[in-house]
Amino acid sequence: QVQLAESGGGLVQTGGSLRLSCVASGRTFSTYVMGWFRQAPGKEREFVGVIGWTGSTSYADSVKGRFTISRDNAKNTVYLQMNGLKPEDTAVYYCGAARSYYVIPRNYDYWGQGTQVTVSS
Repeated sequence: QVQLAESGGGLVQTGGSLRLSCVASGRTFSTYVMGWFRQAPGKEREFVGVIGWTGSTSYADSVKGRFTISRDNAKNTVYLQMNGLKPEDTAVYYCGAARSYYVIPRNYDYWGQGTQVTVSS
């Protein structure tokens, strides 16, 4: 069992930055692929980015070049650094844990409760 807890969301102006954190419980964090997803009101949860066990990353085209995922296995934490934020980035952001490199939400085993990110124009 893995429990995830996101933090770091908030209100920021267009062009601003935020760093989200996701802390995992348990001693098996390093064995999980960690993904970031987001869900805006009335929309489905969508892939933002993913980081593998060795630190390899992949991003959605909409955030490529602006967002960066990293992980610190010693701290059981994965980060999402978001720069150049746009109003369309407004959503609840979730981290998820999976056993393989997935971009589809239903393949993730564990989820956090989410953190709200609001970007004002």
